[in-house]
Amino acid sequence: MSVNISEEAGVRYLHFGSDWIQGAMRIARPYALELDYTREMMVPLLLRPEPWPQRILIIGLGAASVLKFLWRYRPRAKFTVIEIDPQVVAIAHQYFKLPDDPARIDLQIADGADFIIKTKQHFDLILVDGFDADARAGRLDTVPFYLDCKAHLADDGLLCVNLLSRRKDFSKSVVRLHEAFDDHAVVMPSCDSGNAIALARADDQTGAVSPTPTFAELRDAATELRQATRLNLLPTLSRLSMFGSFVSGRFIL
Repeated sequence: MSVNISEEAGVRYLHFGSDWIQGAMRIARPYALELDYTREMMVPLLLRPEPWPQRILIIGLGAASVLKFLWRYRPRAKFTVIEIDPQVVAIAHQYFKLPDDPARIDLQIADGADFIIKTKQHFDLILVDGFDADARAGRLDTVPFYLDCKAHLADDGLLCVNLLSRRKDFSKSVVRLHEAFDDHAVVMPSCDSGNAIALARADDQTGAVSPTPTFAELRDAATELRQATRLNLLPTLSRLSMFGSFVSGRFIL
């Protein structure tokens, strides 16, 4: 697979052998999230209070946007990053300011589906954004993979997945997520780019009932996040509200 770089209007883009954008970085703000879908992958930060998450698994490095944002704004967090293509890692270092921080970042060249089968670790947050040059997720969008992710989530853990289809049809992916997570899954309205972000959680093994935040609580969390990071998720909350993700004023996951 060929990996290419382009630049336009102060933004550097990552491509996998086509015009399709696999990642982006505004050169003047390398730790900001340039693409809409990467911003929406930060919605889990609204659902749990700091210092959560402290153990983060990222499958699919891309331009390292999500990793860099969390590395900067969640300084207590430690990361396991799985990327299948060593070219992507090299380019992320050279062109996208991938942090050199082995104390906090364990970066492995591996297949994400194989890693999640073999690992004995548990994670507070698992972020999945892995596609080939033809926009196919392969094993990263299957019931067995989602079940393996579920098995490696901490009790308060969340899975966040970028579901991409050039046809903008996520129905089969949604069915697979709901099957694996016993209906504890929500898919946000898709972005114009065709990306849709899905969240899922496992049942708490202690038997405790997971809290369901109110819209007002999430709005307050989004305001605090914007003040701390300049990331504005208030429009995303409004879209979720219109999409029916709140019941009696509470977010349902």
